[in-house]
Amino acid sequence: MNMLKRFLANANGATSIEYALVASLIGMVIIAAVTSIGGSLGGTFTTVAGAF
Repeated sequence: MNMLKRFLANANGATSIEYALVASLIGMVIIAAVTSIGGSLGGTFTTVAGAF
């Protein structure tokens, strides 16, 4: 626990936590975009495959 407190108090620790939060936010946005676009893309592929 002491080591965690020192890590969070250190400027490098705070910076790495900020980068981790930004990376996780970007990941969540990508997952949400792929999830919302995935359904319509699947329908489009089915339509195109049916045309052949």
